[in-house]
Amino acid sequence: MEITYIGHSCFKIKDKTISLVIDPYNPKIGYKLPKLSSDVVLVTHDHFDHNYIEGVSDYRLLVDGPGEYEVGGCFIYGKSVDHDEKNGEERGKVTMYLITIDDFNILHLGDLGRELTQEEMERIPNVDVLMIPVGNKYTIDEKAAVKVISALEPSYVIPMHYKTDDLTGVEGLSGVEEFLEEMGVGDDVKKDLDKLVLNSKTDLDGDTQVVVLKPAH
Repeated sequence: MEITYIGHSCFKIKDKTISLVIDPYNPKIGYKLPKLSSDVVLVTHDHFDHNYIEGVSDYRLLVDGPGEYEVGGCFIYGKSVDHDEKNGEERGKVTMYLITIDDFNILHLGDLGRELTQEEMERIPNVDVLMIPVGNKYTIDEKAAVKVISALEPSYVIPMHYKTDDLTGVEGLSGVEEFLEEMGVGDDVKKDLDKLVLNSKTDLDGDTQVVVLKPAH
């Protein structure tokens, strides 16, 4: 199973039999969108930097809300959470997705706007790979992200939805360095990898590892 970071909150996940794209973005955010094709497209919420489904070809299933889905041996569970700290009154709801593919559990938190409750976390099984927003303003900030990570104890953490020099259409985000400093990972972080490749459960370390993937845009 391999995970490629396209940019912003967009990822492509694939194994030998199926591929998924999560949160394709409109190029007006400043990132080019490479040619993408997949079997499944997942959209966490209906904002232009997350719902550009016309940028993905050949998909046979669109998942854009809570529920349980199965395609090609891949299981997807979508759960509604708040886009802000006021029960969704400011920015509405987003769907976080737990994806089981090739025996790995991947959790994409979308534009999570608050810390997860104890009840929500108890319903989440062991997370192998966590994709978490860290840019603040429209999502949780780096401090809240670290609390969520500490509670879920994933094997791998991939930060997303943060400021870069190329991001011109979404303003006010903080960069990934603030998150890395809050995590206290220092030189232990794996940076600029083209993709995260996991072949079996033996690739999972006991300690949480932060991986900053290089965008493919």
